Amino acid sequence: MSFDRTGFLDQVVASDQPWLDVELKTQRLWLRQGETTLLEFQISSALNGAGELNGSGCTPRGWHQVRAKIGAGAPNGAVFVGRRQTGELYDDALGRAFPERDWILTRILWLSGLEPGFNRFGELDTMRRYIYIHGCPDTEPMGVPGSAGCIRLRNHELLDLFERTPVATPVLINE
Repeated sequence: MSFDRTGFLDQVVASDQPWLDVELKTQRLWLRQGETTLLEFQISSALNGAGELNGSGCTPRGWHQVRAKIGAGAPNGAVFVGRRQTGELYDDALGRAFPERDWILTRILWLSGLEPGFNRFGELDTMRRYIYIHGCPDTEPMGVPGSAGCIRLRNHELLDLFERTPVATPVLINE
């Protein structure tokens, strides 16, 4: 059974529910409701480009949904490892002490693929790859690829997006 991307987009737009539109080429994310744009942000997606394979370090394409929201109530700059708060708050000193860490900060929107055989199930499963929309240090550049597969946002922008994005929000990631 194939997934009808165009038909799904038509349904999402017609439902007037919030949805996220991510474009890897321009490194942009839009929060939309129906056809109306509510927010627009620069992002940083995978340094390795687009791709769905587990272990590729790529950002998966296609239709997804927000499977879980993690970190509600955590302070801005809270550090997460394995989707759990470490008790640390990110600052420059912590960044210098652990320069090799891929910092996941403030909040997590955990994505799950909706397209069987493309970004869902087996070696192509977005959720099993732990692909998130998450915060990062303010020193990380936006507008250019740089992540290990996730979609990075500025922390203050992620806080706003997190509050406006319910669980099961559709997410379209295009090249």
